[in-house]
Amino acid sequence: MTANAKTFLLCHGAWSGGWSWKKMHPLMARAGHRLIAPTYTGLGERSHLANSSIDLETHIEDILNVIKFEDLSDLVLLGHSYGGMVATGVADRARDRITQMIYLDAFVPGDGQSLFDLNEGGREPMRKAAAASDGYRIPPNPPPSDTPQADLDWLNARRVNMPIKCFETKLKLENGEAKMPRSYIYCARIPPGDVFGPFARRAKSEAGWRYFELDASHAPNVTAPEALMGVLNEIVA
Repeated sequence: MTANAKTFLLCHGAWSGGWSWKKMHPLMARAGHRLIAPTYTGLGERSHLANSSIDLETHIEDILNVIKFEDLSDLVLLGHSYGGMVATGVADRARDRITQMIYLDAFVPGDGQSLFDLNEGGREPMRKAAAASDGYRIPPNPPPSDTPQADLDWLNARRVNMPIKCFETKLKLENGEAKMPRSYIYCARIPPGDVFGPFARRAKSEAGWRYFELDASHAPNVTAPEALMGVLNEIVA
């Protein structure tokens, strides 16, 4: 690994898994970096562990245990979408292992906030969707409309229902807001509702943030991997 080489630890989005970052591994390796992309309990290859007790704390513990058992340090913590909730909790409890944080079109919660607090418009529709399925999980939102058909087929065959408690759990920060370097990447091909616009505007205007825009829709790891790699390289250079 080169002097600029980084270890990226992913906190992936809802309904998804580390598998959805498949296109990024060769790009990371070519740039001299390492991407570690674990999957949360109850999703992806761990979907057989799904149960009604899984919540945001479960997923924070998943990532903390990867750090602990793999003995990881000097990490770039990368939170995508719902993964911003997870990454914020992980950074709070593993500060000595993380050198910087990158939020990719992600939620940026404060202490005591849940995802539903940050996306109130989604709360009732998602509760109804969970009630209509198995009572505790929400069927996937559709992928972005510009996703090519081959990628849609790949995603739709693998995305699984998401435990609703992950969206209801209020984040507990034990050490206050992390003061480590933080960057926000805003995906500028905005769907109706623009859920992530408020976090982008905050990152643009608030001290302690670097702000980047990407001409891509919400899952650039699938639809615009080279462009995403370019921005990530710029951030960590």
